[in-house]
Amino acid sequence: MTNLLKEAFERASRLPETEQDAIAALLLAEMADDQRWREAFKRGEARVAELAEEALEEFRTGRTTSLDLDRKK
Repeated sequence: MTNLLKEAFERASRLPETEQDAIAALLLAEMADDQRWREAFKRGEARVAELAEEALEEFRTGRTTSLDLDRKK
């Protein structure tokens, strides 16, 4: 445990129980939210890898066209 976290817990331990519970609820909610974001990004990375592989396969099999940025609309 870091010194800063130890200090925060020490200070919080001197507060009334209702305030301690409020702080604890905030910390737990924040940690749960962080976990949800980590899981969402992990799933997103896998999906991006799948899409990249699909795009490469389309390129290898000639199912893509070149993008001509100089072409007038």
